[in-house]
Amino acid sequence: MHSHFNKEVFNQMKTMSFNVLCGGPIGKRWRSRRPLIARQIRDIDPDTFGLQEAHSGWMDYVCRHFPDYDYSGVGRDDGKRGGEFSPVFFKKDKFELLDSGNFWLSETPEKPSKSWKAACIRICSWALLKDRSSGKQFVQMNTHLDHVSEEARVKGIGLVVDKIKSFDVPVICTGDFNTDEGSESYKIMTADVMGDVKYLAEDTDSGCTYTGFDPEKMKDNSPIDFIFVKKSDIAVKTYKISRELINGKLPSDHFAISAEIELK
Repeated sequence: MHSHFNKEVFNQMKTMSFNVLCGGPIGKRWRSRRPLIARQIRDIDPDTFGLQEAHSGWMDYVCRHFPDYDYSGVGRDDGKRGGEFSPVFFKKDKFELLDSGNFWLSETPEKPSKSWKAACIRICSWALLKDRSSGKQFVQMNTHLDHVSEEARVKGIGLVVDKIKSFDVPVICTGDFNTDEGSESYKIMTADVMGDVKYLAEDTDSGCTYTGFDPEKMKDNSPIDFIFVKKSDIAVKTYKISRELINGKLPSDHFAISAEIELK
């Protein structure tokens, strides 16, 4: 099915989630991958996007190369620039930032912290945005769940869902959830108001989103990166996994994923 999508129409937009890989192994260090990441973002041309594993070097690079975007987010280790960000980027000419915040996926969400046997400090950042052309408001959230502790994923996603329910506007939530569609945390996320764009899209895609730079892993069909939206408020036109090589290389150990959506 072909998508009749036009970003000039009120309330239509494209959103993206992309784990850019913090440092990277020898031969695939972040500095050598920066132009590939920039090209990928430029090719997708999202109106809003969430990055994961974006340390301060990544943040400075993206801000420098994409001056038409602003962002909301802080480093997870100290609430400033320390550690990885899970930022929400948005096009400044299209959206006005009305409010923003961060909370940690722990028993003390108001400060940098970890709980529930998590391997790392984990954060969720959010932005309340207003579409400058239509006046429509929505919230975009972005997070990265723990890769080791199932308890941390389940309880962390519980905090995210509680926050989603506190907003009375359409909500988009992007992230690397480090878990598959059969997991408890995925079920919690999709149990009520939120839906996975993969299953809501008129024109959809499927397959893995984490590759580890390994062609064998690309045959796996299970994604761990997701875009969730509030089903009652957002229609999904397309969902796409960007698998193309750039200059013959993969930009990251994850594929970027994107969705064309419409705020109802």
